[in-house]
Amino acid sequence: MTKLKQAGDYHMPVVENAQKPGTLPRLVILAIVLLLTAGAFVWFRNQLENEIVLGLLGVLAMAGVVFIVSAIIGFIEVMPQNRTDIISRAFIDNHPDGTLITDRRGRIIYANDAYAKLTGGEGQAELPPLEKLLSRNRESAEAVYRLTNSLIEGKSGHEEFRLSRPLGTATSGQGAWWYRLKARPLELEDEGGAVFLWQLSDISSERDEQEVFFRELQNAIDYLDHAPVGFFSAGRKGELLYINATLADWLGIDLTKFAPGAMAIRDIAAGEGLTRIEAIKPEPGQNRTETMDLDFRKANGQSLPVRIVHRTTATRDGAPGESRTIVLLRSREETGLAEDSSAAMRFNRFFNNSPMAIASVDGAGHILRTNTQFMKLFSGSNRGSDGTGDLFSIVHENERGKMADALTAARDRKVDIEPVDSRHPTEDDRYFRFYVNAVIDQSEEAPDEAAIIYAVETTQQKAFESQMAQTQKMNAVGTLAGGIAHDFNNVLTAILLSADHLLLQARQSDSSFADLMEIKRNANRAAVLVRQLLAFSRKQTLRPAVINLTDAIGDLRMLVARMLSGTQVKLEVDYGRDLWPVKTDLSQFEQVMVNLSVNARDAMPEGGTLTIRTLNRPAAEVAALNLRGLPAEDFVQIDVSDTGTGIAPEIMDKIFEPFFTTKEVGKGTGLGLSMVYGIIKQSGGYVFPESEVGKGTTFHIFLPRHVPVEQPAIATVAGETVGEPKAAPAATTQPEQDVDLTGNSAVVLLVEDEDAVRRGGKRMLETRGYTVHEAGSGVEALEILEELDGQVDVVVSDVVMPEMDGPTLLGEIRKQWPDMKFVFVSGFAEDAFARNLPEGSKFGFLPKPFSLKQLATTVREMLDS
Repeated sequence: MTKLKQAGDYHMPVVENAQKPGTLPRLVILAIVLLLTAGAFVWFRNQLENEIVLGLLGVLAMAGVVFIVSAIIGFIEVMPQNRTDIISRAFIDNHPDGTLITDRRGRIIYANDAYAKLTGGEGQAELPPLEKLLSRNRESAEAVYRLTNSLIEGKSGHEEFRLSRPLGTATSGQGAWWYRLKARPLELEDEGGAVFLWQLSDISSERDEQEVFFRELQNAIDYLDHAPVGFFSAGRKGELLYINATLADWLGIDLTKFAPGAMAIRDIAAGEGLTRIEAIKPEPGQNRTETMDLDFRKANGQSLPVRIVHRTTATRDGAPGESRTIVLLRSREETGLAEDSSAAMRFNRFFNNSPMAIASVDGAGHILRTNTQFMKLFSGSNRGSDGTGDLFSIVHENERGKMADALTAARDRKVDIEPVDSRHPTEDDRYFRFYVNAVIDQSEEAPDEAAIIYAVETTQQKAFESQMAQTQKMNAVGTLAGGIAHDFNNVLTAILLSADHLLLQARQSDSSFADLMEIKRNANRAAVLVRQLLAFSRKQTLRPAVINLTDAIGDLRMLVARMLSGTQVKLEVDYGRDLWPVKTDLSQFEQVMVNLSVNARDAMPEGGTLTIRTLNRPAAEVAALNLRGLPAEDFVQIDVSDTGTGIAPEIMDKIFEPFFTTKEVGKGTGLGLSMVYGIIKQSGGYVFPESEVGKGTTFHIFLPRHVPVEQPAIATVAGETVGEPKAAPAATTQPEQDVDLTGNSAVVLLVEDEDAVRRGGKRMLETRGYTVHEAGSGVEALEILEELDGQVDVVVSDVVMPEMDGPTLLGEIRKQWPDMKFVFVSGFAEDAFARNLPEGSKFGFLPKPFSLKQLATTVREMLDS
């Protein structure tokens, strides 16, 4: 037979006729024998006349004849067949499946007996080709067609098809016959061609068994679906894998739209039911069954009281496994429960769905029973997953003595037991309040019950209380600072004006000139402290403008670098890309960065790294930061970090308080961080410190993103913008060249309730050639204007005054003299009073304390505008 090599992964025994290992040596021996025979023939030819030789040749001839006859009848095998070939052929011939080998054109090369019996053929010549045999039925013909195409492509495959009558018979029977047809390509190793191996088997009985099993399975599912109780199966994550029709009807779920895994237990367990179900935790590798009463949630949101028998498993590593649950309705009509049982079930519903954590304990503090909320709050801290365990294990060790006293009072059946406030035993940022009520009448069901514990989490309340206390303290200090600053500004203004007046009359050679300069210098230092107090109270004067922080920090980098020179502190700046614009006072922002940089430098006496980093924070990222009080809006974040000593947790809440400092006496006023806090807050931003002792501190500053809004054109009157406060430039921003500040007989009405400031201002303006009228209040100023019939060029008025303040005075003046020029003088920011002015008001502004030159410059610019 021809050797067949398997083309696919088909593992049928293959028919082979390979040469045995001893074949080649036999050929060699045969050749030697032939050579010897030839040699003998030559020798014998010379010995034919010898009778002995003739007799020997006759014997050999007779032996040869016997050998040839034995070989012909099969008694002797000259070349015996390979035993593997025999076994393989016998296996194929007797294989129960019909086996057929065809060439690429479908012509039969080999067929076994099973194929002949299956198709009704008796001899090799009568066997029908496969295509002809199966072409009578459309389904089988399509199967042969698909398999043939696969074989041509060198692929194997199989098909199953159904026939109305069996193969090989002409009569039709009852029912249906199912067949499976397999096909594999085989390669002919010797001839280089390819053949197709087909296997045809009758699987009708197998199909009948499957249909019987399927019908039984359908019946079982039908029985389960329409059982008088509900049932559902859930996976490891609580996803619903199956729900029967009864439970679906109770819950109002459309089974035609139900998909396994689309719903979970949490979707049908109302209230705290899910917590109670999840609390059932078996030991690793075990299962656990519990019966409990709870409420399910219908599709329309209504509650469905049920009793469930829940069985869950756990994997070997303790992870939750799959669960099976039987659901019973808890209605009197369907369960036939007595009235007391119904009352008990209603109580269980209220008990377990209560938002307050409730537990009953014995006199020693052992927890006997808990509701769902109690398990939810304390399941991670007590011993049992069902809420049972030791009451003292959920109370902080510092408060366990108070809890023991409360339990003692409960055992004595006392009333009005003092509540116990405690932190969580392992989480210091969580707080609870425990109410202990004594059990007066023990029941037979719980004879050991001594007290009922009610627990309420007060973490958020504590946070609000702390925040409120801090806010009230800061507001009180801010109000105090603002009030002190206002009064102190008046004193400093009088000192500065008097010093300027004396300096005008003194010469540098006079002995008093140096003293006057020292007075003015210290008055200016005091003015800086006042500005810091105003910054903390958020009442300082700001000049907000739209700035690019990359440019601002780039310009500031040189100043900070010079400030760090002589130290071992290294400066690193990480600029964010495409930073959004912000709106703030550039000079005040620079002051913030300088203050933070100075503090960072002082925190690294042995050297370190000062890092300034900027980046955009979209609203989604801001929300993910979860910083208290920070709204989910777009911000630009500025981080100032150091690798210094850090800030101790106990003083972290005090760092922004004015005059609080950890530096040595004489090395800090304690107003640096309070000024930072006030400036950032006044700019609409937020600041959050983060520190770890020994590792460093980071201040996270968030400034709101400025989104430009198109504004309507604003008219100007005499070169001054209407509806926008006009601020007087500070003296430090004035050009160095001399400016004509004389009055040229202009008339000025000076309104100030502080006599020293008013007298000093009047005297200074009169020395500049102005005609000055003075008034101590707004009412007095209106009277003077009436007397002068409005012949006043400019009004310079304080903001805060008795009887009538500055904004009210401006409103009254605008009624009669709408074009009269007006300058406000105040130690507070103009925002503090500008919002109370009529829309479209125009005015100048001079912040206190001011010098003579600043006063004269502001008045001159207002007259020239």
